[in-house]
Amino acid sequence: MSEQVQPVILGADIGVYALARSFHEAYGVRSIVVSGAALGPVAHSQIIDNVLVEDGHDPRQLVDRLLSVAAEHPDKRLVLMANSDWLVRVVVQHRAELEPHYVVPFLSADLLERISDKATFAEICQDLGISVPRTLVQDFAGAGEDGWQPEPVDIAYPLIAKAASSADYQDVEFAGKKKVFEIQTAAELDELWASLRAAGFRGRFVVQELIPGDDTQMRSITAYVDSRGSTTLLCSAHVLLEEHTPSGLGNPAAMVTTRIEPMLDQARHFLKSTGYIGFANFDVKVDPRDGSFRFFEVNPRIGRNNYYVTAAGANPMRFLVADRVDGRAVEPMIVDEEVLYSILPNSLLLKYVLDPALRAKVQGLIRAGKVVHPLRYAKDGSPRRLAYVAAALLNQVRKFRRYYPEVTGTGF
Repeated sequence: MSEQVQPVILGADIGVYALARSFHEAYGVRSIVVSGAALGPVAHSQIIDNVLVEDGHDPRQLVDRLLSVAAEHPDKRLVLMANSDWLVRVVVQHRAELEPHYVVPFLSADLLERISDKATFAEICQDLGISVPRTLVQDFAGAGEDGWQPEPVDIAYPLIAKAASSADYQDVEFAGKKKVFEIQTAAELDELWASLRAAGFRGRFVVQELIPGDDTQMRSITAYVDSRGSTTLLCSAHVLLEEHTPSGLGNPAAMVTTRIEPMLDQARHFLKSTGYIGFANFDVKVDPRDGSFRFFEVNPRIGRNNYYVTAAGANPMRFLVADRVDGRAVEPMIVDEEVLYSILPNSLLLKYVLDPALRAKVQGLIRAGKVVHPLRYAKDGSPRRLAYVAAALLNQVRKFRRYYPEVTGTGF
């Protein structure tokens, strides 16, 4: 049945292209990408058919378009993927409409709500004996009422503040909005609370202790749990550098795939204990004070930088299709291969890798040609795409010069 696979993917970022590339490498198929605009990563591609809706932020338009795509491909086994938290939520909330036509490889609505919330995630981890940063919750549900006051915070400054649910934060707009805030003083935190309240945010924000260490202390885990509840794919990576733009802060920009067994054991424990199904992507930081793995969050999807798994020899789409299309159980795999995944020019990356041993490893992988950029695909190398990739690399130099000109001790 895998010969009849037709991938349909929501979104238009670099992670969506990476999924389409992985499907193309595995099965030679073109993916249908549904979004509000054919942005640079998915534009002018020979492996993607872009299908547009008028408003890519309107769930009803997206679902209706998915239903019409299904009607246009009655002879195909449609596999639906999404690669942002809010789009996963759209799919899960409309599962009853979509599942008669699509493989919908996402977890249940109840579990999605639990684990997508960073505060609830921290509580689950603590119950399971998995280390997390100290976390407090600021609930804005009553912020529209007169006399509302935020709860006091007793975590030492500087500290970290971020939305408990990125889906709740998606459409909130205010001056200075960021994905993650490093807060230096109580006055800065009060200013953030006032901005969120005025912008109409009514979800929850988490305040966490700041774990020291630069970007090289971060780790990434990608997992797939099949429909039988077996974790059939685990891959971990050592982050070298993250993005530092306000909207992209925390997204890995370069990683080396590395098998980190104790950390993977904890991820597997979390997945099994919660009854998780589908892809998961964990953000973890090594605490340099005691060497513990501090779990920050789990994304209920494969992750923006998913191509590092394919590059290391374990195409995740094969695990998905074997399970949900062919109905086959596969032998669980933990990825061992080392590759350098990077969306940066090599010279820019090396500027930020200061540890001599880590720098030598990166240079060795570069010399060996074991470097992958998800957008650089030999089978999709039209002149317009090549020009876009070159421009994107140059733009990375500009962004780091503006937002993160030098390595800091905290990554902020």
